[in-house]
Amino acid sequence: MRLLLCFIGLLFLNSCAITVPIVDKPIVFKEQRKKLTREYLENRYGIAQENIQINPKMIVVHWTAIPTLEKSFDAFYNESLPNWRPELVNQSALNVSAQFLVDLDGTIYRLMPENHMARHVIGLNHAAIGIENVGGTKETPLTKAQLKSNIKLIKYLKTKYAINYLIGHYEYTLFEKHPLWKEVDEGYRTQKTDPGEAFMAKIRRATAKLKFKTNPSLVP
Repeated sequence: MRLLLCFIGLLFLNSCAITVPIVDKPIVFKEQRKKLTREYLENRYGIAQENIQINPKMIVVHWTAIPTLEKSFDAFYNESLPNWRPELVNQSALNVSAQFLVDLDGTIYRLMPENHMARHVIGLNHAAIGIENVGGTKETPLTKAQLKSNIKLIKYLKTKYAINYLIGHYEYTLFEKHPLWKEVDEGYRTQKTDPGEAFMAKIRRATAKLKFKTNPSLVP
């Protein structure tokens, strides 16, 4: 009887699991990036640890504002920031990145391990999985294919991790007084509009059954 119950339980778990097609397209993630990530965690968040693993509690949706997959990928590829981003280098030399990048045709690329810290959102990187979307400009607006893939990816991540929040990058400052917020520099903020309110509204409608928590500053 016990074996039968265990078998039924495994069947139930497998039926609940969500799979989504993901293509691995790794950025450079050698010792230099790991070192810079550890330094970022300690200097920006006061988190001192030997590894760079995170405990995901949030998904942050972005756009790259870059028109092609390869140019977007190139922006994240190197371990250190390029010299044309001095406003970020002053805070850390760690290059920006995200765990996922979604192309205009909806193809989902995994750039790095899902549970390793990526630099994509001020104050929250230690607990956030980032989804970057190619485009986001007037010339290359986000597509229906990207919307569908974001929704599938979010559902997959929600079933895999204990994620409580789903936000657009433009909403990150709503968490400044939240326990998840760790940024030590009160002056280190950048103004963001990605991935657009309309895109996020569509994602939220499609993922309403996942019952993400309301953003803290929006609670009445």
